[in-house]
Amino acid sequence: MIDILQSKSGITKFQILIEVAAHQPNVRQKEIADKIGVTPQAVSEYIKELTAEGFIHSDGRVRYRVTKIGVEWVLENAADMKRYAKFVMSDIISHVSTWTAIADEDLTKGEKVYLHMRDGLLYVNKYDKVDATGTTISDAQKGEDVGVTDLVGMIDLETASITVCKIPRSERGGSKNINLERLRTLAGTKAYIAAIGVESLVALKRIGLVPDVMYGAKESIVEAAFHGLSSLVLVIDEEVPTIMNRLETDNLEYELVDLAIQ
Repeated sequence: MIDILQSKSGITKFQILIEVAAHQPNVRQKEIADKIGVTPQAVSEYIKELTAEGFIHSDGRVRYRVTKIGVEWVLENAADMKRYAKFVMSDIISHVSTWTAIADEDLTKGEKVYLHMRDGLLYVNKYDKVDATGTTISDAQKGEDVGVTDLVGMIDLETASITVCKIPRSERGGSKNINLERLRTLAGTKAYIAAIGVESLVALKRIGLVPDVMYGAKESIVEAAFHGLSSLVLVIDEEVPTIMNRLETDNLEYELVDLAIQ
């Protein structure tokens, strides 16, 4: 469950910051109140709180601007909500009656189980008590797929991290011109590895690894991130702007590492 959805005040502050950003610097509190469904007095109090917290700067009675800290807070929470909404759309709405999970232990039909995400896959068991629960629709042995219904609660997703490794094209040395030790270290920190370009594929082979995905890698790492799975993606240098743009469009956090030997 993302933090902002756990309190009415958090949601209201988020909405007010959005409205201030849209109409700054001349902000009409009554218009904001009418739009988000609270009283003008409440908007006034929230703006005071947001100003005290450093999210809003005031240079006059009705002149407000969202600060850099405020913008970062809005973007961070917007990214969390986007990930949450995508998870709801893909894994809840589309499977509202029954989910399919992997049994962590032998289970019998009608048992209450707990659902949790691990390495991008949904697992169920009777002992790992978390917020999300359901009921098995059939017997299942450990490691088998099992249907789960009567779902209650929210599945906790880990925040995924993405490391983008820039690999030089062959005319600039290709896989022969990269820091293999650093690549080996980075690969050891991620459960999911993708490659874009032949140079990237060969670089992984040089350290004894095969990528989990090569074709459709951009979509794959985004999908993995929305399921809480961190990834390492090797990208030929000319494709780096494209994948950075894709990750930023989906509000996914990433770090860029240049593996070329200088």
